[in-house]
Amino acid sequence: QQNPVNLVRCAWAGSQRYGALVWSGDVMCQWAYLRRQVCAGLSMGIAGLPWWTTDIGGFHQGNPQDPAFRELLIRWFQWGCYCPVMRLHGDRQPSVPVQRKDGTPMLNSGSDNEVWSFGEENYPIFVRYLRLREAMRPYIRGLMRQFHERGTPIMRPLFYHYPEDAEAWNIADGYLFGPDVLVAPILEAGAVRRRVYLPRGSRWLECATGLWHEGGQWVESPAPLDTIPLFRRDGVFVPGLSGER
Repeated sequence: QQNPVNLVRCAWAGSQRYGALVWSGDVMCQWAYLRRQVCAGLSMGIAGLPWWTTDIGGFHQGNPQDPAFRELLIRWFQWGCYCPVMRLHGDRQPSVPVQRKDGTPMLNSGSDNEVWSFGEENYPIFVRYLRLREAMRPYIRGLMRQFHERGTPIMRPLFYHYPEDAEAWNIADGYLFGPDVLVAPILEAGAVRRRVYLPRGSRWLECATGLWHEGGQWVESPAPLDTIPLFRRDGVFVPGLSGER
């Protein structure tokens, strides 16, 4: 076959030559599992596997009618916009019986899992990030090209571009999406702001506020439910990230 893509739940260094698109398995719909995905994605990229994704929202135990799960899903979905592959999937609860044409029962199916399934008030948030993802298509294609030609990961630890910044080596809950976008996902229930470290050696535009920050410092970034903290590196243009909401 030419140009195969294999969606797999396990792989090893070198599997990229076989078109491996790895997802992190059937993880739980819990905040602790969301936090672990960030580290997993960075580790996969460093290991040479750029095509990586998660089940947005987690796979097990998510109820679309539960406000707590809806918050988790929104935060996971925002972060998924800045992953190599953005993919909404999960066995939503409660299960729905499925029957064959003759009326005999089959395995149960999960509940609805479309972006309009989690409340009318939340639907515009999902739409916004789908449109942002589409707007970033040229940028993401450029990142894929960089990997193809040089093996450069899509998700990059801060130290990848800022190895002389000692603090950059300590950051495990934020990363660079390519060289120009710093992503700081919300990883705790109820959080509406978070501390973000900006690497030394660049100026950073906070996309939600339009404020410029010098690198080499921690900043407190606002993050209402519809916002993930994002920063664009000085001197570059990224489609969809103009610094205006």
